[in-house]
Amino acid sequence: MRISARTQYALCAMVALATAEGPVHAEWVALTQDIPRRFCDNILLQLRRAGLVRSQRGPDGGYWLARPAKEISLADVIHVTEGVEQGSEHFPAAAAPLADVWAQLRSHEHALLSEITLAHIVDAPTGSRSA
Repeated sequence: MRISARTQYALCAMVALATAEGPVHAEWVALTQDIPRRFCDNILLQLRRAGLVRSQRGPDGGYWLARPAKEISLADVIHVTEGVEQGSEHFPAAAAPLADVWAQLRSHEHALLSEITLAHIVDAPTGSRSA
């Protein structure tokens, strides 16, 4: 599975929001997660439109998770930024059974990413975060 830079940044932004104790400004997310500011703004807008993030303008405003971290899976975030992967692999002749292997692989990836929530990431021991 390939993860785009957009998806990596979106996952980092969501983890940052999960650790925040209230609304935070996009600038804070961009700085703490080393995300280019304009890219961060676009990602947060995309996540807001998808209903994963809420926002409020003004000095007391900012961004925050739309649901508790334990209710947002990594698959939820990846789906917003990457879309749903379609099974388009075509293997000719003797290699045709590989299409089933790829379909099973995508199914296992989705199942795993659906089980892991932002809360799991935030609550992970520090040593396992670098792996």
